[in-house]
Amino acid sequence: MPQRFTPLVNEEYYHIFNRGVAFQPTYLAKRDYEKFLQCISYYRFNNLPSRLSKLLLLAKDEREKILQDLEKRNDKVIEINAFCLMPNHFHLLLKQVRDGGISKFMRQFSDSYTRYFNVKYKRVGPVFQGAFKAVHVDTDEQLIHLSRYIHLNPLVSFVVKEKYFIDYPWSSLKNYLNGNSNMVNTRTVLTHFKSVKEYLEFIMDQADYSKELEKIKHLTLE
Repeated sequence: MPQRFTPLVNEEYYHIFNRGVAFQPTYLAKRDYEKFLQCISYYRFNNLPSRLSKLLLLAKDEREKILQDLEKRNDKVIEINAFCLMPNHFHLLLKQVRDGGISKFMRQFSDSYTRYFNVKYKRVGPVFQGAFKAVHVDTDEQLIHLSRYIHLNPLVSFVVKEKYFIDYPWSSLKNYLNGNSNMVNTRTVLTHFKSVKEYLEFIMDQADYSKELEKIKHLTLE
């Protein structure tokens, strides 16, 4: 198993990312993106009652009650602060909450998603390229610029045109703008801005983004 040189410490923030194996797409349909988000939402919790695949076999009412109880219990292994799913890779901005939380979360959700993907597309083997990458976020300044880097990925990578950018469905930017997610903690980043509008302006200031990108280049996928 590859050795990880970045220690994963409780109450610290990390940029977590990985690509599809051999640069292959990791999502081939809308349902695949939805399943990935379902996996990361479920496996952020500690002491889960079952694997996600078994949970989904339950009646809808029973399933929803279990998920509501998990939210109320608020017992997590990690906290999700931002995410973006791209056609052949993903970005997560995570805070580790419990010892070994990020490693446990990554193992459980990636195993769950890989099983789903392989059954659906009649394939075998890994979906993601080896061990996930983890880069420690050292300062609040790096944290807010990294959130912008993650949210801008679909635009700067030409996956979506600017006029459709804020409606891109597979990133947490919509959660920041609408404030309608239990899964994503937007408060940590938004406390550095006077309003959601100011944060969006910060995101869209690409001239400033290009300048500040040099300061966080070690945190990025490139």
